[in-house]
Amino acid sequence: MATLAAEKPVATAPAPEAVVVRFAGDSGDGMQLTGGQFTLSTALAGNDLATFPDFPAEIRAPQGTLFGVSAFQINFGSTEIDTAGDAPDVLIAMNPAALKVNLAALKPGGLIIADTGEFSKRNLDKAKYDSNPLEDGSLAKWDVLAFDISALTMESVKPFGLGNKEALRCKNMWTLGLALWMFDRDRQPLIDWLKAKFAKAPTIADANIAALNAGHAYGETAELAGPLKKLHLEAYPQPAGLYRTITGAEAVSLGLVAGAQLANLPMFFGGYPITPASAILHHLARLKEFGVTTFQAEDEIAAICSAIGASYAGQLGVTSSSGPGIALKGEAMGLAIMTELPLVIVNSQRGGPSTGLPTKTEQSDLYQAVYGRNGDAPMPVIAARSPADAFDCAIEACRIAVQYMTPVMLLTDGYIANAAEPWKVPDPASYEPFPVTFLTGKNATDEDGNEKLLPFARDEKGARPWIKPGTPGLMHRIGGIEKNPGTGNIDYSPASHQLMTDARKAKVDGVAQGVPPQDVTLGNTTGKLAVVGWGSTYGPIHQAVRRARAKGLDVSQIHVRHVWPLPANLGDLLKGFDNILVPEMNTGQFKTVLRDQLLVDARPLTKTSGQPFQIAELEEAIAAYFDGVPDNEGGEVDANSQQLPSPETVNP
Repeated sequence: MATLAAEKPVATAPAPEAVVVRFAGDSGDGMQLTGGQFTLSTALAGNDLATFPDFPAEIRAPQGTLFGVSAFQINFGSTEIDTAGDAPDVLIAMNPAALKVNLAALKPGGLIIADTGEFSKRNLDKAKYDSNPLEDGSLAKWDVLAFDISALTMESVKPFGLGNKEALRCKNMWTLGLALWMFDRDRQPLIDWLKAKFAKAPTIADANIAALNAGHAYGETAELAGPLKKLHLEAYPQPAGLYRTITGAEAVSLGLVAGAQLANLPMFFGGYPITPASAILHHLARLKEFGVTTFQAEDEIAAICSAIGASYAGQLGVTSSSGPGIALKGEAMGLAIMTELPLVIVNSQRGGPSTGLPTKTEQSDLYQAVYGRNGDAPMPVIAARSPADAFDCAIEACRIAVQYMTPVMLLTDGYIANAAEPWKVPDPASYEPFPVTFLTGKNATDEDGNEKLLPFARDEKGARPWIKPGTPGLMHRIGGIEKNPGTGNIDYSPASHQLMTDARKAKVDGVAQGVPPQDVTLGNTTGKLAVVGWGSTYGPIHQAVRRARAKGLDVSQIHVRHVWPLPANLGDLLKGFDNILVPEMNTGQFKTVLRDQLLVDARPLTKTSGQPFQIAELEEAIAAYFDGVPDNEGGEVDANSQQLPSPETVNP
């Protein structure tokens, strides 16, 4: 087994406040694992961070092709980090396809680290290169460090007798070792992790550790001139507390469990595997000791119907999916609305329509969440703004569901679900419980003074009582057909349907009175421009507004968590601004909701590329409001073209 090279003084470059690194390779090269372990080491070093795993959509594209490139980007530093970064400072490309797919994102003057062992004629052809970019001068505006990582890995693991295929699987650990050296990271936590992961295959563990150490030693001993420097970024000063890195899927899972605990209910999760929502089922399956039952159903409809059945039986029913699965669940959502049972529906949005972009992020299911059911079927909708925020949003979804006896949709997206960030683990005692009370006796009297049951009588929130089946004397009807406003008996007379439709709408509208007033996230409560966002656009909007304000621009950020119904004070708040810009990863859906509900002149900044907004895109859009950029037809704004409307001439 290779030993750790002796430490010796290394010339270090002046450290920036933050660095963006992207690992890219074939989907079989272990880039997600490499990025995940580099994230772990970064968190242990105390840096603030945000990550962006970018998966190929194909289950297993042919090796070395452009379609099979997998990437993992991390932005980390000694300052506040809200996004995974715009342009990478360092691109580690494990093959020609990875270089070609990711090169355009690399900032000018950035560093390319490439494995020359993979730049064969065959692989260059697969990546559609006419010549070797490492040799033809086409990379002149970047620093390039190219060496044979494949051969160096093979040499480092030779003592362990692995076959060529198994030996090359250690290549990602060699690369990780070099990255750990570059950014002054401790190897020991990774060594411990490898020993635990391959406890039943110690030879594989030792080979990977040897590759990790060899990559680190290469940085120490090669005495490379030029681009490769060792950087040490100081820890970000965080408030004292217990921290961990968390992905959005993990945060949603923990938040759902916490919400069920605060409601004093067992939880039933019915799900069906679909990208990028499957991880929630995986995480919840490991939390059985908290009263969680997980069920992998045969299809999406069975998944939600089983959750509705669990809610009818007195548990907190939960289901999750992404856009295509949410479409299949639509009729059953209407059933939950009609029966007025609590249900939490998590929608991890991805690019659509249909199968669309299975592994890419988008915010294009907002119409589906707010309007997408037959009949008048209102339902509260909440949107998480970051992986860590998803924990509190999941608790809030549980609270609204049980207090208002309604299904609630929680929106995340592929970026939030897969990305990771540091999370200060909250004190459980800081959350106010909202225990459920089931009806145990009859709740009304008839004209003769006899007790009777009204299963659809309503409390001050408009919610009906929750009755466990089998409770003595409380037998009642339930189902998807219209019912009498009090008794719940089948009654589809015009008067009953009018009353019940109004009651269901009033109940959901009333949620707005039970949520905190909308605040201004950054800036003044009135001014020239408000940038209004929802969901995962929070990070880039926050940084762009912060930079614009530092330049003296009169711009504020408002980020909305409760998407439906909107917070009661939002309309008055927005009327204090001359202009309203709504960046979102769709064609302008939240803009439509704001115009519809609040009659404000909100204008969209849209992006549907499957990639998150960059800070620079938003900075440019904000600056345009103060620079008088000419209007384009219809006043629509496209983040890809950066054509922007004039504040004076916008079509309503």
